[in-house]
Amino acid sequence: MSFGERIRSRRIELDIGLNDFAERIGCSPAYWSRIERDKEKPPRDELIERAAAILGLTLDELFIRAERLPPDMQRDLGRVVVAYRRLRAAGQR
Repeated sequence: MSFGERIRSRRIELDIGLNDFAERIGCSPAYWSRIERDKEKPPRDELIERAAAILGLTLDELFIRAERLPPDMQRDLGRVVVAYRRLRAAGQR
């Protein structure tokens, strides 16, 4: 399931209208509709964080679906890469 599909599915599950949701996260309904239909790339980090909070989803899930690192990992990219490489190497043994 893509980022947009997951957001839309959860929003509908919680019975939150598109206009209300867009207003709550601070963007236009037209823009958010395009995101949910995968006509736009996932939005900037701040909107993903707001969407996660409103929808009760984890940041990690949404950032993975957006195919991006969460902001805390972006700030610590060197350590993330080292940890990833260690895990990969350990799994190949």
